[in-house]
Amino acid sequence: MSSPRRRGRPRADETVDRRAAILQAARRRFAVRGFAGTTVRAIAADAGVDPSLVAHYFGTKQQLLVASLELPVNPLEKLAGVVHDGVPGLGERLVRTFVSSWDPHREVIATLIRGAMAGDDAHPPILLVPRDVLIATLSEVIDGTDREVRAELIASQVVGLATLRYVVAVEPLASAPVDEVVRWYAPAIQSVADNPA
Repeated sequence: MSSPRRRGRPRADETVDRRAAILQAARRRFAVRGFAGTTVRAIAADAGVDPSLVAHYFGTKQQLLVASLELPVNPLEKLAGVVHDGVPGLGERLVRTFVSSWDPHREVIATLIRGAMAGDDAHPPILLVPRDVLIATLSEVIDGTDREVRAELIASQVVGLATLRYVVAVEPLASAPVDEVVRWYAPAIQSVADNPA
């Protein structure tokens, strides 16, 4: 007969297995149910752990989503720096931060985007990042009653930039220095961020 599962923090030898089980359960849930349809309680149940352990390892549901994707760059951390100073200069900070972060991982970024666009999965988890991380974060800092749609427009510009620079590799955009991309692209993003209804 197996001993009952203990509550609270796991022993050191249990940490890796429980953390891995949570990540595996999260990947499955996010893929099937999307971000909004997935609860931490359901992920914990699938992983056979207490919901408090999910929070202990990963913090918020957004942080768990990012961890489950194993991205080369943590978008939550990057966005925190982008939105810290508010709307003034947001376009430049956003473009510079993400292009500088993505450039060293061109192949990984291209593979993630290709997989999301070509897959049969109706809700590929990587596509949850623009909506549930980028748009959600921008909506909190942009002013106006139309801030959500403007955050969506900015996210579409960021995804479009990544697609053309890394997947399609359109020149001269694909090999342009970061400063040039910022000079060309940041004003378009800034104009959307600046104009509330």
